[in-house]
Amino acid sequence: MARERFDVVVVGAGISGIGAGVHLQRKSPDRSFVILEGREDIGGTWDLFKYPGIRSDSDMHTLGFEFKPWKAEKSIADAPAIMEYLRETVAENDLKRHVRFGERVVDASWSTPTSTWTVRTQRADGTCGEFECNFLFMCAGYYSYKSGYLPEFPGRERFTGRVVHPQEWPDDLDYTDKRVVVIGSGATAVTIVPAMADTAAHVTMIQRSPTYMVSRPDRDPVANLLRKVLPQQLAYDITRAKNTWRQQMVYKRTRTNPNQVRNLLLGGIRLELGGDFPVDKHFTPRYTPWDQRLCLVPNSDLFAAIRAGRASVVTDTIETFTETGILLSSGQHVPADVIVTATGLQLVTLGEAEIRVDGELVDFAQTRTYKGMAYSDVPNLATSFGYINASWTLRADLTCTYVCRLLNHMRSTGTRQCTPRLRPGEEHMPHRPWIDGFSSGYMQRVMHLMPSQGDREPWLNPQNYDKDKKMFREGAVDDGVMRFTNPTEEVVDAPFASSSAR
Repeated sequence: MARERFDVVVVGAGISGIGAGVHLQRKSPDRSFVILEGREDIGGTWDLFKYPGIRSDSDMHTLGFEFKPWKAEKSIADAPAIMEYLRETVAENDLKRHVRFGERVVDASWSTPTSTWTVRTQRADGTCGEFECNFLFMCAGYYSYKSGYLPEFPGRERFTGRVVHPQEWPDDLDYTDKRVVVIGSGATAVTIVPAMADTAAHVTMIQRSPTYMVSRPDRDPVANLLRKVLPQQLAYDITRAKNTWRQQMVYKRTRTNPNQVRNLLLGGIRLELGGDFPVDKHFTPRYTPWDQRLCLVPNSDLFAAIRAGRASVVTDTIETFTETGILLSSGQHVPADVIVTATGLQLVTLGEAEIRVDGELVDFAQTRTYKGMAYSDVPNLATSFGYINASWTLRADLTCTYVCRLLNHMRSTGTRQCTPRLRPGEEHMPHRPWIDGFSSGYMQRVMHLMPSQGDREPWLNPQNYDKDKKMFREGAVDDGVMRFTNPTEEVVDAPFASSSAR
């Protein structure tokens, strides 16, 4: 099998991978790169998920790329609109020629003597591909594309209707005038319930415990006004700054005055549902706001469905599935023709690929995170991982900026290896969770598999846009922790000493 060689291999052609390609073209134009995508189309999440109503759960002025204005009237967009935006980005930047579809990365091996990653892929026809690069940029997201998270439900085999998971939505599912139960109360459930309620006989959302929710319009009047009177990019930059500031301000307020934010959120829901609705039971979580992700309800669609009697909420635990529905621990039986298990994602590290350094399999749980995007003692590798308390792309853009700074520094100094290494004494730093203070089940289930944080920069994953901006855009690349080295002189003339395979 012939190996193809590039300076940079980007893994994934979703939002992160597409952004990486554009940033590399603009900020490190002397580097050749390829984008490896395991599926047959771009888009990642927005192409994979097909469930009813799928949409963004944050505004597109911050979920969009910093370099491409979002021009649509709706700022809370559905998947087709987001896919159109991504396709435009690919076309405008001539990125498709860099993307190899059907190349699912299964492992990557680093060789210190040659400063080379060998990346192996698997194809649908059973054949394998091999790619070599000097730098590996993992942009494959944070969850498994193979399947979602599905807990064990007693009696599931007894149910005579259909059971579907949102990640594997069937094309032939007809729920018109059917009784639907949606298990879960996160962003997916909050999207699916009002969308299905438009045509189903009734939709019941069963939750073990409530989630904080907030209603917002799906249009940003300020953004739409600015776009009429200012150049597109300037209007977008102002809107993006405004919305980023608002996201960060709300999050900071939840840390400093959680009760005030809690009362505002619950007060808004009481206004939506009326004084007689049991908000304390069904919409008052046990945790502090933003200890888990806040769910957006655009145009109050979920609350409107509840008010109209087309949807309802039940807070209880599941005893067992029955032939005709779900029996709850309280003894209540909820009838169903269709059950949707909106029970979450299965998180993974580095897109489920095995990573080896000089023949040794990397256990990422034993590493420290460097700036939330690289790993101690793992050379020439970065990961794009966005925010859990703000829009994903805000951090993805910053990470791409830093990766390009890193590549340009290596080029200007003639070095070919960059490795984050603990300084003397730092091995005794406390081990803090990779994502700290976030109690969502999908995070907690895999936190033991993730790298840990320390107690000082750059061994932190701040999840703070203001801090990250300074760290990624202005912080020293050669900071005494990121070590820049070369292999032996005999290897300096290897193919990646200068750019190859344009």
